[in-house]
Amino acid sequence: MVKPLVAVVGKPNVGKSTFFNKVCGGRISIVSDMPGVTRDRVYADAEWLGKKFTLVDTGGIQFKSDDVMFKHIKEQAQIALDLADVILFFCDYKSGLTAEDYDVATLLRRTSKPVILVVNKVDHFLEADLTDFYSLGFGDFYAIAAEQKQGIGDLLDQVVSYFPAMDEEDDEDEVIKIAVVGKPNAGKSSLVNKILGYDRTIVSDVAGTTRDAIDTPFTYDGRKYVIIDTAGMRKKRAIVSDSVEQYSVMRSLNAVRRADVCLIVMDANEGLSEQDVKIAGFIHEEGKPSVVVINKWDLIEKDTHTVEKFNKQLSCDLAFMDYFRSITVSALTGQRVMKLMEEVNYVYAKSTFRCTTGMLNDVISDAVSAVEPPSHNGRRAKIKYATQPSIQPPTFVIFTNNADLVHFSYRRYLENYIRRAFSLDGTPIKLIFRDKNDKDD
Repeated sequence: MVKPLVAVVGKPNVGKSTFFNKVCGGRISIVSDMPGVTRDRVYADAEWLGKKFTLVDTGGIQFKSDDVMFKHIKEQAQIALDLADVILFFCDYKSGLTAEDYDVATLLRRTSKPVILVVNKVDHFLEADLTDFYSLGFGDFYAIAAEQKQGIGDLLDQVVSYFPAMDEEDDEDEVIKIAVVGKPNAGKSSLVNKILGYDRTIVSDVAGTTRDAIDTPFTYDGRKYVIIDTAGMRKKRAIVSDSVEQYSVMRSLNAVRRADVCLIVMDANEGLSEQDVKIAGFIHEEGKPSVVVINKWDLIEKDTHTVEKFNKQLSCDLAFMDYFRSITVSALTGQRVMKLMEEVNYVYAKSTFRCTTGMLNDVISDAVSAVEPPSHNGRRAKIKYATQPSIQPPTFVIFTNNADLVHFSYRRYLENYIRRAFSLDGTPIKLIFRDKNDKDD
């Protein structure tokens, strides 16, 4: 059963993201005194009194701003309102009521959804004069201090009271998490929107528009996914002056860590940059399967050898992860975007591959028969047997008489042999060499 959706809305800088983070138990939404920092909707799962729900943080709504970005933020907030089951309307006690609060209230009165008025930043409940907030027309309200976690429990009691009675949920189906990464303005958000079929994230020609790592669940061909649109990762020296962006980059790296598949989006006009290679290296080190997405392919002048030239250059730049798969797409026109989902499923299947011990040892035996381990100072490593203890990435433990005798070049040879034998392209694999008497797990 789909979890109820609770949307947190209000003008900028009223503490929406602070509340969101306190309820969800971590710094999921970026918190800053700078208005407009939360630009897109940000989702996270939460639970209260045994009832699970999804909380969505929205950017601050401003009606009279000429800033194009705030127009986009308003549109994103409207989408959240349309999808929500319960709406939390946040106001700031310290700054008092403003014209913007009344504008937001007018918008919310048009909905048939339950709206709970929340007055935040009330440090001293007994001394606070809150009567002015009745003028917004929502009746009773909840006074809280999100930063100190005061009053949140009573508020959540009211929130979950609006939820329909839910039967015991069956075990959740397998959900594939897809992280979309790359440098700024490579077309990541456009690609996400095209996959989802609607404008989930703000798209702008301004590099750095997406600052949060944004999770969106969706279903494709009967299978469940969560796609994570991340902030563009620039070189460190380019983000020294922007602390919010530094935090965004950390969150993007964290998105890679929790993803099942990574899409490395590059701009076909610019080719693979040094920063793209570093991002790919991080994904490789984390053991994540990946697809290199060559975006804006519609803008490239092509001949019969164009794709071949691109792949040759990619093979050179990504020599450390020669198992990569690539696809050319256009997020603008939708060209091959749905084909990309087939690639996602393919590399995910490879990263979750598991073989029997007997099959693995047959492959290892064939590899050793074809090329024996080289000798070192008159001694030669002897491969005893192998096993596969885990997946994501496929991990193989190979027992020898002396692991120190297995030269790097021979480790690489066995890795490539196993990869070819089981067709494990698109995913890294991990080989661990141990002495036969090693009893560690």
